[in-house]
Amino acid sequence: MATHASVTTRIGTARCGVTRSGLRSALRFALDAVLPPLCPVCGEPLTDADALCAACWSRLSFIARPYCDRLGTPFPHDAEATRVSAAAIAHPPAWDRARAAVRYDDVSRALVHALKYADRLELAPMMGRWMSEAGRDLLVDADALVPVPLHWRRLWARRFNQAALLATVMADLRGMSVLVDALKRVRATPQQVGMTRAERAGNVQSAFRLTEHGAAAVRGRRVVLVDDVMTTGATAEACARALSRAGAARVDVIVFACVLDATKV
Repeated sequence: MATHASVTTRIGTARCGVTRSGLRSALRFALDAVLPPLCPVCGEPLTDADALCAACWSRLSFIARPYCDRLGTPFPHDAEATRVSAAAIAHPPAWDRARAAVRYDDVSRALVHALKYADRLELAPMMGRWMSEAGRDLLVDADALVPVPLHWRRLWARRFNQAALLATVMADLRGMSVLVDALKRVRATPQQVGMTRAERAGNVQSAFRLTEHGAAAVRGRRVVLVDDVMTTGATAEACARALSRAGAARVDVIVFACVLDATKV
């Protein structure tokens, strides 16, 4: 099993060649040396940098069985572990199985935003561990992980792809490979916050394409698509269809958080 140090080291490889400035890194190091680590959700002082305070931890809602085997969404009552939900039967997804570590709520949203927008890269090992545990049945016989890509303009502005960071953590824990450049986002799609399910589907239609290297790498292999949040599943659908068209033998999905009521996002 990989150590925290090795995971942190490999996270740097997931930035796709886009690094933070030396001055910003030096300032972050200096602050970490002087100030105690803070809870990424509420700001309370912590003893460990990659953790939550007790209060926020108690509010985090992990997803456990029973849940839909196809969508990974929890059932409101006891059910068989392999049961498929009515939603999955009515609208079968383009992927085989999906799993999420936690429900998307106030706490998980704060973690996602801290990682994605506040450069809290030290959260990736913790979040990736939870994802690896949630998707252990998908990872046991998978061949490789494929992170959902950012458009190059957004990658340039953000400097890293959070899905690639999380995939790198999971790969280290499971001894797997990450196909960082397999998928390419060929259209700069608008942010999907506030869009309906149909609008999200239209927004990402034909937005993803396999690179030449990626098409060869996924052909005949069992791959797991990795992202931070699944709302309506439109992005995962578009990526899964592209991977399947390229000849992937199976496409599963693992995300950090799953939105159970898309009308609230």
